[in-house]
Amino acid sequence: MSAAPHLSETPVVTSRRGQFWVPGERVTTPGGTVQRAPMFVMWEAPETITRPYPLVLVHGGGGQGTDWTGTPDGRPGWAQRFVEAGFAVYVVDRPAHGRSPYHPDIVGPMGGAFPYEAAGGLFLPEEAAGAQTQWGYDREVGAWHLDQLTASMGPLPADLAESQAMDADRLAALLDLIGPAVLVTHSAGGPAGWLAADARPDLVKAIAAIEPVGPPFAELPGMGTLSWGLTSAPIGYRQQFASADEAREADPDTFAIPGLEGKPVAVVVGSASPFAAFEPAVVSFLQAAGAEAELLPLKEHGIEGNGHGLIFESNSDETVKPVIAWIEAHSPQG
Repeated sequence: MSAAPHLSETPVVTSRRGQFWVPGERVTTPGGTVQRAPMFVMWEAPETITRPYPLVLVHGGGGQGTDWTGTPDGRPGWAQRFVEAGFAVYVVDRPAHGRSPYHPDIVGPMGGAFPYEAAGGLFLPEEAAGAQTQWGYDREVGAWHLDQLTASMGPLPADLAESQAMDADRLAALLDLIGPAVLVTHSAGGPAGWLAADARPDLVKAIAAIEPVGPPFAELPGMGTLSWGLTSAPIGYRQQFASADEAREADPDTFAIPGLEGKPVAVVVGSASPFAAFEPAVVSFLQAAGAEAELLPLKEHGIEGNGHGLIFESNSDETVKPVIAWIEAHSPQG
């Protein structure tokens, strides 16, 4: 970094902001009554809100809400750009991530630490280096920008299904508090969006899923399995399956999920992302579930060279624009 952050030419921001927690369950322990996996929420809104519904930003696996608030080189993230576009924004730290406290005796065993190698394979794979022209940062372990990215990544709960169930429960409680909203998810935060819509279909007005995990029923290395399609936790199919195995073997025509029926969904993908290969299968699954799902390739909007971390790559101010336009076009008027 060439200058101290407070000496940089960061624009002055005028907004209203605050924070709170969505409480977790109260659990009795030998040391007293404690909360299990509360969810931290930071909110920000422009002086005048011009959009009908707030946005709830849900980060990916191992990440935290800061994925949306800044970039590895210190620029403002998508959260600020949404506020500038007139939206009220709620940025969450998923339960047991970031500022949402995690104690394994209460929440459950913790997965492994997030290594530089995992960050490299996910966000800047060597085989995509030529095509990933929007990774404008250093690529070597120990370089400032990669240090910044990896420092924000923490361990996940070892039980992926339970982690997603907690996500859904806390997001449902948040929606009960703030009312109808549009969900914007990233990567392993995608299942939280599908599950929240299943839990509160009337309160989720649309979902912009940025590079969501997949394909359906896939094994996610080092994390777990999408046992129920696009989620590890059970989701409410109209046809009740006795088990995840039964769902996996079922005819795709039986994959209707009432909570997603008629729901506008955009699956946003970068042209140089390792996720690009399977995102069409994610869209097909969502369409079979009944969602009004569409693939939104950034390349079709003249934005090329982005990988999986398109929300904080060097052109993040450009990658957010098609998402804002889609939300404006597809979220019903309040």
